[in-house]
Amino acid sequence: MSGLGDARFFARGAPRAPEALAELIGARLVPPAAGTLPALLEGVAPLQAATPGEVSFLDNRRYLGALRDTRAGAVIVSPAFQSAVPGHSAALVTAQPYLGWAQVAAAFYPPEATRPGIHPTAVVDPGAELDPSCEVGPYAVIGAGAALGARVRVASHALVGPGVVVGADSRIGPHVSVSHAMLGARVTLHPGARVGQEGFGFAVTEAGFVGVPQLGRVLIGDDVEVGANATIDRGSSQDTVIGAGSRLDNLVQIGHNVRLGRCCIVVAQAGISGSTELEDFVTVAAQAGLIGHIRIGRKARVGAQAGVMSDVEAGADVIGSPAMAFREFFRNVATLRRLSRRRPSEAGGGEQSE
Repeated sequence: MSGLGDARFFARGAPRAPEALAELIGARLVPPAAGTLPALLEGVAPLQAATPGEVSFLDNRRYLGALRDTRAGAVIVSPAFQSAVPGHSAALVTAQPYLGWAQVAAAFYPPEATRPGIHPTAVVDPGAELDPSCEVGPYAVIGAGAALGARVRVASHALVGPGVVVGADSRIGPHVSVSHAMLGARVTLHPGARVGQEGFGFAVTEAGFVGVPQLGRVLIGDDVEVGANATIDRGSSQDTVIGAGSRLDNLVQIGHNVRLGRCCIVVAQAGISGSTELEDFVTVAAQAGLIGHIRIGRKARVGAQAGVMSDVEAGADVIGSPAMAFREFFRNVATLRRLSRRRPSEAGGGEQSE
């Protein structure tokens, strides 16, 4: 068994007919070449572990061998790989197999429904406003003036500070703290995330440092996910903004006054310094560092471990430290490799005799 969808952790939805799944993901259903369509399919599994009652998918040529050997009752594939689907499997043919897989998996394993109610150990200030459909877990704390929308879930030991607004269908994970923030609908904060704490701002004097009041907020748009132990500082002189649809991985740091556009991606251990702006659809890969007060243009991509110290144009791909265009970076790497293979005399670096 693959362990996918372990019943101890995931509740499985009702079985579905192949026709229904095809309609769900907008795919063309091709019956098995050597049999009939399965009446119902019951779940999802990887190619190598799928049974005749399960759905699998292929979106990478490297796994064509696993596709040919699979026992899956149906496989989601692109038109290019349809001919490789074994004769006993139905094909769900779509231009976006991975998207189809995500939609089918969510149909079989829908998110757990909110269970309305407040745990007896939770502390909810009388001045907080909670929709009756909210769920508040053990030892959670909801501050004065906080407002939680419909079907919001606040997990155990989480803190929603005074005045915080949380939009409908949002999920606040265990040990999360949220202060000075306004969250849109369907926002997910994974365990340990910190949102709204003071930013890293101070004036330097001969006697030491003087803290600068951080008077802004954090504004998080709809459908944003913030990974475990990620941190988002509130603004100092303006708000910190996370645009709708953005995804922040685990252990990401967002400094004060940073502004992310729509659907940005920031991968694990990346850090964005204060007052930097990312336009829509920017990707920042793992362990990249962005200096403050710069602008990253729409659809630009910052490579892993890059050090970005100046503006990046829209659509550009940069890597390295200091960051430079991909082609320039790899050209420099190739040049250094060629030089390192030359003998000292060829490189003009031979020893001199006395």
